[in-house]
Amino acid sequence: MADTADSAPAELVRLDVAAGVATITLDSPHNRNALSAQLRRELIAHLDSAIADDAVRVIVLTHTGTVFCAGMDLKESKGAGAQQQGVTEVPRILTTLWDSPKPVVVRLSGPARAGGVGIVAACDVAVAAEPVTFAFSEVRIGVVPAVISVTVLPRLTARAAHELFLTGETFDARRAVAIGLINSAVPAEQLDEEVARYTGMLGLGAPGALAGTKAMLRRERPATMAEDFAAMNTLSASYFASAEGQEGIRAFGEKRKPSWVPQD
Repeated sequence: MADTADSAPAELVRLDVAAGVATITLDSPHNRNALSAQLRRELIAHLDSAIADDAVRVIVLTHTGTVFCAGMDLKESKGAGAQQQGVTEVPRILTTLWDSPKPVVVRLSGPARAGGVGIVAACDVAVAAEPVTFAFSEVRIGVVPAVISVTVLPRLTARAAHELFLTGETFDARRAVAIGLINSAVPAEQLDEEVARYTGMLGLGAPGALAGTKAMLRRERPATMAEDFAAMNTLSASYFASAEGQEGIRAFGEKRKPSWVPQD
């Protein structure tokens, strides 16, 4: 009888944790890391694990192969059942990335298309090699970039969004920086160094303060400036009085690193 482990499908997403960084790798190069049902399930599971792990301070999302993510797996999307499953799972992925209390850095050494661009936009920091390209290709196959617009539109300038959503034109990493989609475009040989620069800086932040800052950045703003100031004064006071805030203030006065910073 065959070993059931041997017959199990190969893992399409991998999770590795080291030195406070959880690296989640899309590892389905045979279909350009398209969002197949298996990849979606595994990505959700690994994101949940990384967020729940107290040892994890920063999450890095990366990939194997020449493409970061080609969007939905169109071969699977032909059936109504597969479409319905994607309707629930893709928003779950984007929401988990967007709302993660831990900062998420996405590393791209290859292109992103359609849903893959939605994932890039959902992350806090996006770093790409200069040759990487992007496109909102949905209109060219007769569909609308609706779901990904939820994470993409807050990033892009309005003019760029109208142009690129309507034309489906391919654009490069330098333009992606200019329109707000990604943070940094560097030569391919400097990509890992740039990702490490960001993870190193993020590791200096207090975990609770980082989570609170992310929530603040995502908040729905009140109708008036007075209401906004009142809410932000309350938020600021709560963090000054918190254990992390007091530790940070003491560390500053004592000219030492706060307890959450990895020690040399």
